[in-house]
Amino acid sequence: MGVLDGRLTGKTALVTGGSRGIGRGIAERLGREGARVGVHYGTNEEAAKETVAAIEAAGGSAFAVGQELGVPGDAEALWRAFDAHADGLDILVNNAGIGASQPFATIGEEEYDRIFAVNSKAPFFLARLGAERLRDGGRIINVSSGLSRAAVMPDLMAYAMSKGALDVFTRYLSKVLGPRGITVNAVAPGIVDTDINAGWLRGNEEAWAGAAAMSALGAVGTPADIADVVAFLASDEARWVTGDWIDATGGSLA
Repeated sequence: MGVLDGRLTGKTALVTGGSRGIGRGIAERLGREGARVGVHYGTNEEAAKETVAAIEAAGGSAFAVGQELGVPGDAEALWRAFDAHADGLDILVNNAGIGASQPFATIGEEEYDRIFAVNSKAPFFLARLGAERLRDGGRIINVSSGLSRAAVMPDLMAYAMSKGALDVFTRYLSKVLGPRGITVNAVAPGIVDTDINAGWLRGNEEAWAGAAAMSALGAVGTPADIADVVAFLASDEARWVTGDWIDATGGSLA
């Protein structure tokens, strides 16, 4: 599929965790809209190169940016790598995230800190340092989770808490950057068919049926379902939407 209607032509985007799953879906979608996309990856350079190749094969433009998140100096290093490819930014998608299914009684401090470092701290400092690169009228889109609003998976408590922090950050940052015409929103997926969920979801009819039953639409989400919402928020059509939390769970919270 080639470039769509070019709503994002001339724009430059960065998608963290853009080499796999939801992030790849977002990166490819923004590329099809005409944006030049920085595809961030933590460790899997090959996957990032595949995503870049897919965007280019569809008529778009992209480049890979590698940097592990959740470590000291991660935001500074990522932006240095980004600056080697682009002279400014229009769209920042904080998508990268990690989660561990761990009972409350057994989760350790190191694991807890790691989850917050990647899911909450990294987006904060990526946005803070990215704001000086972000052009007026730009977009910041944070990928949250429906779990920040519904306690349906207690073993993902720490993950849900980290996304709740991201939600609060989204609202406050919209006030800070609003005077520059920059919108800041969060998109919250539900269960999505990605390689991260493949181990328990794919090939398991009972698990698949249970996941689908959680949605009001009776289906499991796809990366494209989330990417379409992000593409809208990145476009001029969403210029009057900011500080919001968009439920993209397929009605799982209804």
